[in-house]
Amino acid sequence: MHKSQDKNRKVKVGISHGDFNGISYELIIKTFTDNRLLELFTPIVYGSSKIASFFRKALHVGDFNFNLIKNNEAPNHKRANLISIHNDEVKVEMGRSTEVAGKLAYAALEEAVEGLKLQNIDVLVTAPINKHNIQSENFDFPGHTEYLAKKFNADNHLMLMVCENLRLGVITGHIPLKDVPSALSVNLIMSKIRTMNESLIKDFGIRKPKIALLGLNPHSGDEGLLGKEENELISPAIKKSFEENILVYGPYPADGFIGARSYRNFDGVLAMFHDQGMIAFKSLAFDSGVNFTAGLPIIRTSPAHGTAYDIAGKNLASTESFRKAIYLALDIYKNRKMHDELNANPLQHAEEEVYNNKKNNTQEKAEN
Repeated sequence: MHKSQDKNRKVKVGISHGDFNGISYELIIKTFTDNRLLELFTPIVYGSSKIASFFRKALHVGDFNFNLIKNNEAPNHKRANLISIHNDEVKVEMGRSTEVAGKLAYAALEEAVEGLKLQNIDVLVTAPINKHNIQSENFDFPGHTEYLAKKFNADNHLMLMVCENLRLGVITGHIPLKDVPSALSVNLIMSKIRTMNESLIKDFGIRKPKIALLGLNPHSGDEGLLGKEENELISPAIKKSFEENILVYGPYPADGFIGARSYRNFDGVLAMFHDQGMIAFKSLAFDSGVNFTAGLPIIRTSPAHGTAYDIAGKNLASTESFRKAIYLALDIYKNRKMHDELNANPLQHAEEEVYNNKKNNTQEKAEN
């Protein structure tokens, strides 16, 4: 394929349907009733045509249908496409956790991953799953992040929550709070720092990222009075990062850092544990946040919310987070291509670096 043709080719966005008793199909159908989106990308949903028909009727959407295709079949680039991973009748119980919903969430995810490996899709957007009913001998993971890391042999991965200029990752993920201090180590913190730094460069197009680390304890340990992890683990990791030419600062007291909106001064923020980061993030961006798994060879995003059983079938779900998950996947896809092209042509990269440095120096002189 010629470069000009490749640039004009629409990105194929795979979507796994998640737990169908939640708001997944409402998000998908309501999103793709807007035909303008089809000018930007080609959607390929891994789900069930029968379940999709049920929700289309329940939502009273009369002028929308999926284009049904099979695996490896060329999609219609002017339609929202659907690959049925289950052709039998299924009982939909909106707002309830059921065994069959978990099985089909896993089946859709498996087919979507296979689509990524075969390059039938370019990126993956995962609709929310129920982390309990999806569990089986085949899926023994806390969530999408760990499952995809195993599937693509990625040891160093990071759950990164994104909303506009806020990019927040967590050092420890889905583990009990009592296990967090013993799970932390300089090596683990360094691993997450490196993963975030590389992702900010490659996936977000930031040349020299600045990363902030939050403290584990209240007031960042208050110089050891309220905990020693800041002095013994986090500060040494910061020192080691600078030795590796990675700009990392902190540790900052989490409450003051978030409350003062200090994250606006950084390209990325790393919290020490799940709720430390997620409570802050969802308070700031509950309806518009996106979950991105950094450190994978493939691109996967997801809306930052869950199955929302409480509003399932009530036509109340906002599509904003789901749409932004798609947009972020597209942006990262383009940024990775640009990064690869620059690395393939280092002379062009050097020329751009010189130009940007001159531009920055001119701006600084003008400001002074």
